[in-house]
Amino acid sequence: MRKRILNIDRLVGITKENSVLRGEALNLIETINNAYVDIENGVIVEFGPFSAKADQGDNGYEYIDAKGATVLPCWCDSHTHIVFAASREHEFVDKINGLSYAEIAARGGGIIHSASTLAQTSEQVLFESTMERLEALMRLGTGAIEIKSGYGLSTANEIKMLRVIQRVKAAAPIPVKASFLGAHTYPPTYKKDHEAYIRLIINEMLPAIAAEKLADYIDVFCEEGFFNYEQTVRICEAGKKYGLKPKIHANQLHASGGVEAGIEVGALSVDHLETMTPANIEALAKSNTIGTMLPTAAFFLGMQYPPAKALMAANAALALASDYNPGSSPGGNMNFVIALACIHMKMLPEAAINAATINGAFAMDLADEVGSIAMGKRANLIFTKPIPSIAYLPYSFSSNLIDKVMINGNFL
Repeated sequence: MRKRILNIDRLVGITKENSVLRGEALNLIETINNAYVDIENGVIVEFGPFSAKADQGDNGYEYIDAKGATVLPCWCDSHTHIVFAASREHEFVDKINGLSYAEIAARGGGIIHSASTLAQTSEQVLFESTMERLEALMRLGTGAIEIKSGYGLSTANEIKMLRVIQRVKAAAPIPVKASFLGAHTYPPTYKKDHEAYIRLIINEMLPAIAAEKLADYIDVFCEEGFFNYEQTVRICEAGKKYGLKPKIHANQLHASGGVEAGIEVGALSVDHLETMTPANIEALAKSNTIGTMLPTAAFFLGMQYPPAKALMAANAALALASDYNPGSSPGGNMNFVIALACIHMKMLPEAAINAATINGAFAMDLADEVGSIAMGKRANLIFTKPIPSIAYLPYSFSSNLIDKVMINGNFL
């Protein structure tokens, strides 16, 4: 049955041309006031000003009253680590006591701790906990998501994580993408032989993952003390031979060569970007690679934020994502991501929303399905409580302004 949503105060995030937004174009967001949306078979089939569709006669439609809501496309979260076995609040206390991210990692915490707990956790338990997290995120407005491995650090456990993600793909009502992040750190057994672990990734993990078609992307943590530029390029090129597109953890703690490596291998996105040089900014802006910023990680770690304004001024394509993980960003509320982008990175609300919707969709190869209000795209929609403007969303950052969420034309 065709559904018609009426009494929409403003319909936000309309696209006529499905293209990634760059620079100043991020500040522009098309809106229709007093709008309607028609949905059939879970996708948007028509929309426009309500005055053109005032007739509510007996046409067999199901009518839905938006009650003055602002309606916008669901968030597209293109960088998460939501498959994990245990929280790490003890490290949160360590941080309060003055330990740095690197110091905690050196003591066996961080990624190594998550790998240890994951190795002891069954696939079924991981699947159930991941679905619980995902369902909570959907109620906060997330309508598409990317999930990484990287807490396995062995062939068996990386495959276990990716199998969990495959099960989530099959069970979730929203699009889910999988990234293989075996190159997240070096496991303790390879601490003094990094080359041997890289060979394990290339010669054993990648063929096994490709045989089961478990991943869409290959990711590498390009950072001092982890994987350098040359190693990052080598691992990504190996992944590309199996059809995996590169995504890079780049320039989080240092100007580590991650941006350059991502551009070199044609990465879909380079993610983090807290530490950017003018040359990094210029190179990224001239490339086809999307810069994905993760402000909740900077917030939680007390780091500098990505230079969004400088990147926009250079005409870069930018996305926003949550980096939901148990160590450095233990939450996936994209509404808070939007607020941080506005408050600390000085992005206009329109730019932050675009970066978290249409550009986030492009950063997952999902822009044909989600990320904007367009005919033929999934009806994955956020209905807000009555608000005076879209700027009120990041302005009132501590309030839950989402009234309800629609996924594939059905309310959760």
